[in-house]
Amino acid sequence: MIDSFTHSIAFAPLLPRWVLIALAVVLVAALAIGLLARMRGTLLRALAGSVILLWLSGPQSLTETHRDLPETALVVVDQTPSMQLRDRASIARAAALALGESAPEGLTLRTVTVRGERTGGTRLFDALSQAAADIPPDQLAGAVFITDGQTRDAPADVPERLALHDEAGKSVTLPLHVLLTGRGEEKDRRLRVLQAPPYTIVGKSAVIRVQVDDLGPGTQAGATATVSLTTDGNPTLEVPVRTGEPQDISLPITHPGETLGGLSVSPLADEVSAENNRDVLSITGVRDRLRVLLVSGAPNQGERVWRRLLKADPSVDLVHFTILRPPEKDDGTPLSDLALIAFPVDELFRNKIDQFDLIILDGFENRHILPPSYLHNIAQFVRKGGGLFLIAGPEFSGPYSLQDTSVGDILPAHVPSSPPDLAPTEAGPGIIVRRFRPQLTEDGRRHPVTAELPGAPALHPAPDSLSAAHDVPGEWGPWYRALRSDDAHGQVLMHGPDDSPLLVLDHVDNGRVALLLSDQIWLWSRGEFGGGPQAELLRRISHWLMKEPDLEEERLEAHIADGMLTVTRHTVSGAPPTSVTVTAPDGTKSPLSLHPSGSGLLSGRMAATHPGIWSVDDGDHRAFAAPVRPDPEEFSDLRLTADIVGPVAKKTGGQVIWLGNDIAHPAVPAITLGATSGNALNFPQRHAHVLTGTSTTPLLPAWLVLLLAAGLLAAGWYREGRG
Repeated sequence: MIDSFTHSIAFAPLLPRWVLIALAVVLVAALAIGLLARMRGTLLRALAGSVILLWLSGPQSLTETHRDLPETALVVVDQTPSMQLRDRASIARAAALALGESAPEGLTLRTVTVRGERTGGTRLFDALSQAAADIPPDQLAGAVFITDGQTRDAPADVPERLALHDEAGKSVTLPLHVLLTGRGEEKDRRLRVLQAPPYTIVGKSAVIRVQVDDLGPGTQAGATATVSLTTDGNPTLEVPVRTGEPQDISLPITHPGETLGGLSVSPLADEVSAENNRDVLSITGVRDRLRVLLVSGAPNQGERVWRRLLKADPSVDLVHFTILRPPEKDDGTPLSDLALIAFPVDELFRNKIDQFDLIILDGFENRHILPPSYLHNIAQFVRKGGGLFLIAGPEFSGPYSLQDTSVGDILPAHVPSSPPDLAPTEAGPGIIVRRFRPQLTEDGRRHPVTAELPGAPALHPAPDSLSAAHDVPGEWGPWYRALRSDDAHGQVLMHGPDDSPLLVLDHVDNGRVALLLSDQIWLWSRGEFGGGPQAELLRRISHWLMKEPDLEEERLEAHIADGMLTVTRHTVSGAPPTSVTVTAPDGTKSPLSLHPSGSGLLSGRMAATHPGIWSVDDGDHRAFAAPVRPDPEEFSDLRLTADIVGPVAKKTGGQVIWLGNDIAHPAVPAITLGATSGNALNFPQRHAHVLTGTSTTPLLPAWLVLLLAAGLLAAGWYREGRG
């Protein structure tokens, strides 16, 4: 660095300041008295006193030595995802290297790389502000952006970090130079989803609002384009649109759960990339107001649980009736006192039964309440796709059991009949009365209805002691009554005493049936010896009966994260396929092997970086997945353009330079410091420095003061003597 010198006058008083002031006052007073008295030689004597007073104030010549400090210019290199198009990133790196090699003496280039680690698009000015925070303002020379011109935080005026003030308080604007990684302005067509509902009722269409924009030189609104829509492997729907105008497209939702819709628009001639010409939507299909019919037999402890569970779900319309007494019983009570409304048997079980999604029969004993034709309607309701949940107690083995009707034909278990005079608290051929803890079967540990239920007991627990009066940690609370079946089919998920079936699920044609062979699940809600997950179990059973996709026992799932496709096959059968076929968005098919990854689970992974909808097929089931862009804003405009950062650069006095497409030798201009030269990257010289030394020299030596004072006094006396 070069040393520089500055000279100035300083004072080092020999006496305290107040003494010097007092002497000055006395000198002025003596001068005034002498002038008023017209005394000769007064001015000469006052001049001698002034010389002495000046000497006492210690005048010195001060010489300071300064060392100039280097200036720093920031080079912000854009390496965000949009820079990966073509050779932009490579050109940017080569230009940054060339700038570093051509920096003049006295100027340091600090390189900052922006990689787009957060969402919200590229933010070059945020990076500039953060990088300049630890540079002294008087050492900052300016900044250079090496970019494609796309940034989401361009200010309307000069950036705050480049608008400074010097030591004199004068405004200083530092230059921002922009180097663009290409030859000139580019064109791009983009597809934007303006509005899409996250949920839509199954059987209806989701209305999606899209807009196609053409950007860049030579483009204008109103051009024609074609938007294509594909969903879950269905035929492609093509819709003509005009650019620059919103367009509504209907997407049919045909099944519950997630529906992936792939949108794409026809390309624009000579556009820079088709990366933002497509998008993927995820819309969840939901059922419209699930209708549940709950019919309870004699009032029991489980009724309140059912009402609380079903009423808590806002998507469920519950119709609940409790049979207080059989119709043949007559105790003289007026009909108006038996119920607020009559039991609408004909309305529910003949005219409107198909309007329900689920029928729950809780402890229902058919004492001629429902005629055979209505019971036949219940069975047909299941076969056509409905769900039936039957909670069975002692009445199920009695003379009026539903298993001896048309409903029994669709039930997955049969219970031997008990004597008519058998009390509910007594054991019989079909009734077990003793303390037991419900256990999960092997199928139950794999089935999504019962898998991972909170507090599930061990697979082979220790025998439950009848005398135990305390809870067993990690195990469910006991029940005290169950039914013993002599025939069962379907899937047994829980068993009771003597390994007898307790919870049985079955598919019947297009519908489903669940049978719980005990009426004491309500004990779990009471916390009996620790209780159990009653509400969760009943919720899962009900939603399985209503065909909730996440509770299907045989299903295929796929999702994409971090460029990897993960496929999971859920099974209860134990013999699922060990490989699937993966179809990429471009139609390429690849096999993927699945390996056991848990109870009833097989999974496999493969790379999936291509945007669009990926399809997975195991022969019986299909699943779809699509990668999610981590930062959609980054790809909303892929043009190489000076329209965004160019105006800011010009306000600062900076240059906008096109680097060209030569990766090895980009057209990087020269850098000048303190001079202005054509297309060069000019930076001002800030003259920042640091003090390295000082030296002083007295301006009035003592001998000179003595001679001057003595001479002036002698001249004063001489002048006075001549008068």
